Amino acid sequence: MALAHGLVRHPDGMPRCWWAGSDPLYLDYHDNEWGRPVTDDNRLFEKICLEGFQAGLSWLTILRKREAFRRAFAGFDIEHVAKFGARDINRLLKDAGIVRHRGKIESTINNARRAAALTREYGSLAAYVWGFEPVAKSRPRRLTKRALMRLGVTSESTALSKDLKRRGWTFVGPTTVYAFMQAMGLVNDHLPGCHAHAEVEAERSAFVRPAAPAT
Repeated sequence: MALAHGLVRHPDGMPRCWWAGSDPLYLDYHDNEWGRPVTDDNRLFEKICLEGFQAGLSWLTILRKREAFRRAFAGFDIEHVAKFGARDINRLLKDAGIVRHRGKIESTINNARRAAALTREYGSLAAYVWGFEPVAKSRPRRLTKRALMRLGVTSESTALSKDLKRRGWTFVGPTTVYAFMQAMGLVNDHLPGCHAHAEVEAERSAFVRPAAPAT
């Protein structure tokens, strides 16, 4: 049976989204990580930071550098990174394992401080982020490759981007934010027919959304 446009059948017989390519690291990311709901604050912080570092590069480049990023940024522990100072910036600028962009390095430290403030306000970064989950009626009626290519910016990613910027975050434009939303499961953008689509949808259905504590 022919696959829908945007799907590719791999040698293991599994149909996948076209962008998964053939690199084992990318395939594992597609199959086991992308789109699956995340609530751990440090993982969320890592994802939004790496999406910012990715701008202008391939995501595979970032995946190949991710372990180096984790070592360099203390596992993206929010409270730890929030305490980074000038010495850490100089250390990071000399680290060939990461993307040595001063603006993005300084942004990561700044955003850690902003994330810590959000955690104090909402109880967790997750509770804040999941408050921007799109409602079903705002999603495409039929998710195709063509529809997906038009989703680089959405009203929800624009709203989240705007609110983050209002709170002092940087390198969080609406396109970067939508890529983050895709990666951490706020939406399921695996194409129907991709073997991961139904798995992710089942995880999202069973997932208990985090909420800010009642005031």
